[in-house]
Amino acid sequence: MSDKTEMKRGLLVLGIAAALGLGACAAPQESPTRRSAGQFTDDAAITAKVKSAIATDVGARTAAAVNVDTYRGTVELTGFVDDRDTAARAEAAAKKVSGVREVKNAIRLKSSS
Repeated sequence: MSDKTEMKRGLLVLGIAAALGLGACAAPQESPTRRSAGQFTDDAAITAKVKSAIATDVGARTAAAVNVDTYRGTVELTGFVDDRDTAARAEAAAKKVSGVREVKNAIRLKSSS
């Protein structure tokens, strides 16, 4: 092979290596606002377990009235219940579920009117 062919091949290999290196640098990093498929599955399992715990500990009627959302192990409870004790019991049921890191209780009381 001639020196020119060798030099062209060397430059081509160097160019490909540089492009791959830059591509790796630009690869998306884990986003603080996005979940991986595994995290999404874990959160869905926690949501189901929390709903079940509320139904078991507080009652099916309360479980139907309380919405459960989970994001990276943090559980948010929303909805309307009759009294503060029911809201507190739903929160306690959620906290005892394995995998729950934090519970945000945004359950509101039904108006008495």
